[in-house]
Amino acid sequence: MNDLPEPSAEALALSQQLVAVIREEIAAGAGSIPFSRYMELCLYSPGLGYYSAGSQKFGAAGDFITAPELSSLFGRCLAQSCASVLVELGGGDILEFGAGSGRLAADILGELETAGHLPGQYCILERSAELRARQQETLVTQVPQLFERVVWLDALPQANFRGVLLANEVLDAMPVERFRWNGTAVELFHVSGSDEPLDWCPVETHGGAVAADVRHLVTEAGLAAGYVSEINMTLAPWLGSIAALLDQGMVLLADYGYPRHEYYHPQRSAGTLMCHYRHRAHDNPFLWPGLQDITAHVDFTAVAEAGSAAGLDVTGYTTQVHFLLDCGIDRLLSAVGPSDSVDYLKQAQQVKQLLLPGEMGERFKFIGLTRDIENPIPGFRLQNFLHRL
Repeated sequence: MNDLPEPSAEALALSQQLVAVIREEIAAGAGSIPFSRYMELCLYSPGLGYYSAGSQKFGAAGDFITAPELSSLFGRCLAQSCASVLVELGGGDILEFGAGSGRLAADILGELETAGHLPGQYCILERSAELRARQQETLVTQVPQLFERVVWLDALPQANFRGVLLANEVLDAMPVERFRWNGTAVELFHVSGSDEPLDWCPVETHGGAVAADVRHLVTEAGLAAGYVSEINMTLAPWLGSIAALLDQGMVLLADYGYPRHEYYHPQRSAGTLMCHYRHRAHDNPFLWPGLQDITAHVDFTAVAEAGSAAGLDVTGYTTQVHFLLDCGIDRLLSAVGPSDSVDYLKQAQQVKQLLLPGEMGERFKFIGLTRDIENPIPGFRLQNFLHRL
């Protein structure tokens, strides 16, 4: 970790406050807490967690760059999918989960306005007060004429939602359970350290939903003793709550991950847990809690199963490169201006990062879950890899 830049004294003080909160919970929990709870505290603890405190997270000055931060063409492409659904419904709303800096919302709204297919409301469900303020600043700056159309929510609507539910890089930030199969039993990784450095604490588990699901994975994937990975136990309830409120429309999810047979491949025996700090990736979740992002890749087979179980149709699954090409990113780039102009060359370089297999093109996937939608969804028409799930 010697190549990581040292946080400021102020940032370290916030991290130490969060560690104190974690230690109190560990002490109250008989010496350890599940890793999922530790991850929840690190990311979302009020005022101290990574997504709750005021540090810059997105873009060149943050810890990572998301696709909307990289290029406005990303959001304009997603607007094509949203427009298709809104046109079929004769109107409707958009609800975005965890809207980051607000760039995606601004780009989608701007494109939909140009196309004449604006939603009735653009709702944002955001847990972080600091990010809400940043989103408001972005939207009032970039699309001031549409700002009054944006509504911030504290909780999901109760029911009868018609339109598009959108989540870009949200699933990877859901707390996960980390497990190890020791050959005869499931070990869940807890976190210990009420009066010593925070560290892993494997706990052998024989009952409960997590152990049952992991045993199923062991049998299905033929996992060997010592295999370590993650499982997201909040995914199915989350998708269930979304399906319960969706009367008609689409759930569009974008993230990095794999279908199950690749996620739990025998060669991926150390899992996918990853931390991001100042554009550097590492695997130590105990370094500076609250100051770094903690993520795990998405099991897209689990997403499809949970969506189907909740009564949604699994309409499409594809890579980011195929999704964006189907939505006309090449056409949007051509419209930027002369191919030798500075603006065109800059955006062409950004598009390369979005599309190239070695960059984001193959690592990121899109999955579409629908209810009572008949028209083909832009993004999934060029190549639909549902058979890979």
